[in-house]
Amino acid sequence: MVNGNPMNSLAEQANKLLDFSHKLDINLLDSVVNCMYGGEGAQQRVAQEILTTLKEHPDAWTRVDTILEFSGNQETKYYALQILENLIKTRWKVLPENQCEGIKKLWTRFSILPENQCEGIKKFIVGLIIKTSSDPSTLDRERVYLNKLNMILVQILKREWPKKWPNFIDDICGASKTNESLCQNNMIILKLLSEEVFDFSSGQMTQAKAKHLKDTMCQQFREVFTLCQFVMENSNNATLIQCTLETLLRFLNWIPLGYIFETGLINALIFKFLIVPMFRNVTLKCLTEIASVKAITYDEMFVMMFTSTMTQLELMLAPNSNIKDNYANGQDDEQKLIQNLSLFLCTFLKEHSQLLETETSLQTVLLGALHYLLLISEVDEVEIFKICLEYWGALATELYRESPLMHSSPSALRTHSVYGSSGQSFLMAPRRKLYQSVLTKIRYIMIGRMAKPEEVLVVENEQGEVVREFMKDTDSIQLYKNMRETLVYLTHLDCADTERIMTEKLHNQVNGTEWSWRNLNTLCWAIGSISGAMSEEDERRFLVTVIKDLLGLCEQKRGKDNKAIIASNIMYVVGQYPRFLRAHWKFLKTVVNKLFEFMHETHEGVQDMACDTFIKIAQKCRRHFVQVQVGEVMPFIEEILTNINTIICDLQPQQVHTFYEAVGHMISAQTDQSIQEHLIEKYMFLPNQVWDDIINQATKNVDVLKDPDAVKQLGNILKTNVRACKALGHPYMAQLGRIYLDMLNVYKVMSENISAAIALNGEVVTKQPLIRSMRTVKKETLKLITGWVSRSTDPQLVLDNFIPPLLDAVLLDYQRCSVPSAREPEVLSTMATIVSKLENHITSEIPKIFDAVFECTLEMINKDFQEFPEHRTNFFLLLQQVVTHCFQALLNIPPTQFKLVLDSIIWAFKHTMRNVADTGLSILFKLLENIGTEETVMQSFYQTYYTDIVQHMFSVVTDTSHTAGLLMQANILAYMFYIVESNKITSPLNPAVQTSAQTNIQYIQEFVANLLKTAFPHLTEAQIKITVQGFFNLDQDVPAFKEHLRDFLVQIREFAGEDNNDLFLEEREASLRQKEEDKRRIQLSVPGIINPHEMPEEMADDDN
Repeated sequence: MVNGNPMNSLAEQANKLLDFSHKLDINLLDSVVNCMYGGEGAQQRVAQEILTTLKEHPDAWTRVDTILEFSGNQETKYYALQILENLIKTRWKVLPENQCEGIKKLWTRFSILPENQCEGIKKFIVGLIIKTSSDPSTLDRERVYLNKLNMILVQILKREWPKKWPNFIDDICGASKTNESLCQNNMIILKLLSEEVFDFSSGQMTQAKAKHLKDTMCQQFREVFTLCQFVMENSNNATLIQCTLETLLRFLNWIPLGYIFETGLINALIFKFLIVPMFRNVTLKCLTEIASVKAITYDEMFVMMFTSTMTQLELMLAPNSNIKDNYANGQDDEQKLIQNLSLFLCTFLKEHSQLLETETSLQTVLLGALHYLLLISEVDEVEIFKICLEYWGALATELYRESPLMHSSPSALRTHSVYGSSGQSFLMAPRRKLYQSVLTKIRYIMIGRMAKPEEVLVVENEQGEVVREFMKDTDSIQLYKNMRETLVYLTHLDCADTERIMTEKLHNQVNGTEWSWRNLNTLCWAIGSISGAMSEEDERRFLVTVIKDLLGLCEQKRGKDNKAIIASNIMYVVGQYPRFLRAHWKFLKTVVNKLFEFMHETHEGVQDMACDTFIKIAQKCRRHFVQVQVGEVMPFIEEILTNINTIICDLQPQQVHTFYEAVGHMISAQTDQSIQEHLIEKYMFLPNQVWDDIINQATKNVDVLKDPDAVKQLGNILKTNVRACKALGHPYMAQLGRIYLDMLNVYKVMSENISAAIALNGEVVTKQPLIRSMRTVKKETLKLITGWVSRSTDPQLVLDNFIPPLLDAVLLDYQRCSVPSAREPEVLSTMATIVSKLENHITSEIPKIFDAVFECTLEMINKDFQEFPEHRTNFFLLLQQVVTHCFQALLNIPPTQFKLVLDSIIWAFKHTMRNVADTGLSILFKLLENIGTEETVMQSFYQTYYTDIVQHMFSVVTDTSHTAGLLMQANILAYMFYIVESNKITSPLNPAVQTSAQTNIQYIQEFVANLLKTAFPHLTEAQIKITVQGFFNLDQDVPAFKEHLRDFLVQIREFAGEDNNDLFLEEREASLRQKEEDKRRIQLSVPGIINPHEMPEEMADDDN
C-alpha cells in the first residue's frame, strides 16, 4: 500500500462507518457522502462502494435516527431515509417484536417508548413529518427530504393500515384542520397513498391485499372528501388549494360517483377555480378525469359540465384566437393550458358527444368545441397533434362504421344527379351531415401535416439539404400510420371532397402558388396513403391526373435537389397503387421504365428508393410481367432480362441484390415449368458467368480462392442467389442444382483456408478483411441452403439429393474447427431448418448431426450465459426442432447423452438472454408432453428427473431476471403437479420409499414445502402450506395457477427487497399483441386501411 494515497486514506477512514461496535462518526459520513456526490473517478467509486455496503448492512437502520438528528447535510439525511425505506420494504414483517430495552435507548430523544420496533419506527417517521411540515419555511426549504419521509410513511401504511392503524384516515384528516402547511403535506401523503393502492399495486402486493386496501380506501373516503371540500371552500392559501386540487385529481378515477355528481364539486371546479390562472391547468385535468367516466345516470350533469366549461373557456380563450401563434409565443403555463384543453375536449367528445348531437342549442356548443379542436390541431407541436389525431381518427371511424356502404364518390354523385338528386345530401347520414364542414377542415389539416411514410428515403434535413435517410424515425412511422388510417376513413366518408382538396393542392404545386418541398411531400404522402379507399373508376381518373402532373413537375423544375424530391414522391405514389398499375399496363410499363431511369440517378437515396419501389411493384403485379400484354410482342420480363446489364450498371451490390429479388418475384408467376426454367437461366446468366469463370480458374489453381477480389465476388454472387431463392421458392432448384456441388467444394476450401490462416497467425487473423470475406462466403452458402430448404415442397427430394453432400461438407468442418469462434453459427440454424422442414424424414440422420455439433457447441456455451450468443440461440433452436419433430431419435440415444440433452434444456431456461430462456422453457414443455405419450419411458423418466426439474424450475421462477417467462413457467409447473395429482406417475418418486406407504402427492408436497422453506426462511409455515396447497388445487386452471404463483413471488420479494414491477410484463406484452391482432382484423375489413404492400396475398384484388 502506497502511503499518502488519498483513496487509500478515504477507504481506511470510511471503513470505520461499518464498525457497529463504535459510535457513528457523522462528520466522516458527511465527508463520504460529499465525495460520492462531488468527487470524481476512483474516489467517487470508493465512496459509492462504502455507502452501498453500509446501506446493505442488516443493522444500518439503527443509525438512521442519529444521522437525521445530527447531520446538517441534506444528501446524508436523504441517504439515511433510503436505508429506512429499504428496511420497511424488505424486512418490516420480520423485525423482532420485543426488543424494548434497545429500542427505548435508540429512540429516547424522540420521547418514544415503543412496544416493538415497527411501532417505534412508525411513530418516529410521523413525528419527523409533523415537525418538518408544520412550519411553512421548512416545508419549502426541505421539500426533497420531506417527500422522502412521505414516501416512507406510505410504505409503512401499505403494511400497517388498516389492520394495525385503523384510525389513520381520521388522524390525518383531523390533524390537517389545525395547520395549513401541515394540511398541504398531508394532501401529498393522501395522494401518494392513492397512487400506491390504485395505480401501482399490481405486482407490488398480493391480489387479496390490494383489494382490501382499495375497499378500505373507498369506505373511509368520506373523511378525505370532507377535508378537500373544507379546503376548497374556506382556504385563501393558493398553494394549499393547488395541492388539494392535485390530490383530488388522483382520487377521481376511483372514488364512488356520488362524490363527483351529487355534490357541489363540478360547480366549484368550473366557476371557482377554472378561471383562476394558477388553478386552471389542474382544474382542466380534473374535468378531463370526470369526462372520462361512463355513467348514463348522470347524462344531464355531463351536459351541464360541458356547456358551463365551454362558456368559461370563451372568457379565457376567445373563439377567434390564433391558438397556433399563442402556443408558439406562450409561456409554459399557457402552452400547458392548450395541451390540457385538447385532452379535455377529446376525452369528453369521445365519450359523450352523442349527448350534444340531438338538440340545436347543444349542437352549437358541440361545433364550438370542434372549432377549438381544429385550431389546436394546427399547433406546431407533435404531442398535441397526436392527442387531436386520436379523436379525429375515432370520430371518422365511428361515422364510417355507422353506414360503411354509403359512398360519396364523384362517380356515385354523377350517377345520382341523373335522377335529379343533389348527390351528397341524398347519400349523407344525419350525423355525417352535422360534422360535414368539420370533416372538410380535418382533411385539409391531415393532408397539410401528413407524416413521412417508412418507404420514403429522400428527406430534407435540418440544414435544408436533400439527403438519404439512414435512421428510421419510429415515432414518425407510427404517426404516419395513424394519420393514414384517419385519412382513409375521411376519404370513405366523402371521397369527392378528399379528391377535390388533393387536386386543388396539386394544381397549386404545378402553378407555383404553394410550391415547397414540404408542401409537395405532405401532399404526395397523403395521396399515397389513401390507396384502396376510392372506387377503381375514381382511383384511375384521379391517379392519371396526379402522375401526369408529377411527371410534368419533374420536367419543369431545375436543380438536382428539386428533381430528387419530385422523384421520391413519384416513386412513393406509384408504389402505393398496385391495383391501378395492374389494371393499366401502359402506365405500369411507363412507371417501371421511369424507375429504371431513376436507378441511374446518383443523388443519394434515389437509387435505393427506385429499387425498393421496383420490388414492391414486382411483388404485387408479378403476373403482368410474364404475360404478353396487348400491343406487345413478348412478355416485359424478356425485355428486362435482355437489358439487365444496362439497367443495373450504376447500382451498388446491395441494390443489385434487391433488383434480383424483384425480378425473381416476376419469374415466380410463370406457371409453365419449361418457360420458367428458361427465364431462370437467362435471369442468372450474369452472376453464373462470373461464378463459372472463378470456378474454372480455381480448378486449375485453387489459390485463386485466396484472392481478395475473387472471394468478394463469390460472396456477392451468393447474396444475389440468396435473394433470387427467396423470390422464386422451390423452382430455384433449377439454379441451385447447377452450382450446388461447386458451392460445397468452395465451402470446404474456404474452411481449409481459414483453419490454415488461424494455425499460422492465431485467432486474431479472423478479423482480417480476407478471412471475413471467406466467412461471408460460408455464411451465404448456408443461408442459401436454409432459404431453399425452408421453401422446398418435396422433402424426399431434398433428403435424397441435397442432404448427404451437405452433411459431409458442413458437419465435419464444424466439429474439427480448432478455434470455436471460427465455427459458423449458421451451421446450427441450417440444421434446425432441415429438421423443421423434413421432420421425421431426417430422424435417421439425427445421431450423425448430434455427434458433429452437440458436444462441441455445448462446450462453447456452458461456461457462462453470454459468450457466443448466435451459437447459443441457434443451438437451442436446433434442439427445439429435434424434440418437436424427431423425438424418437432422442429416445434411442444412450442414457448419458440423454441426460446431457436434459441438462442443456435446463441450462437454456436459466439464461438471462430472454429468447434463449423462452426457447428452453418451450423445449422442456414439449419434451414433457412427448414423454407423456410414451408410457414405459414416462415412469423411469420421472423417477429419475422429476424432483430435479421441479427444483430447477423454482430456481428460475423465483429469479427476478426470469420474470418475463412467468406464463410458460406456470404452464410447466402446473403440468408437473397435475401429472402427480392425477396419479399418471405410478412409480414412487421418493427414492427412499419403495413401498406404497407414502403417496407421490404427499412426497412432492413435502418436497416442495421443504424446498421453499429452505430457500425462503422468512415465510411462515402457514404461508408455505397455503402456497403448496394452491399449486395442487389450481394445477388444471393455468391462469389461476399463475396468479397464485405471482402472489407467492410478491411475498418472497417483499423480504428480498426486489422490484416487482416486472411481474406483469408478460401480460402487458400479451395484451398489446391481442390489441394489435384485433385492430388488424378490423383494418382488413375496411378498404384502403391496410397498406397495399402489407395485404395478405390471398386478399389481393387480383392474382398479381
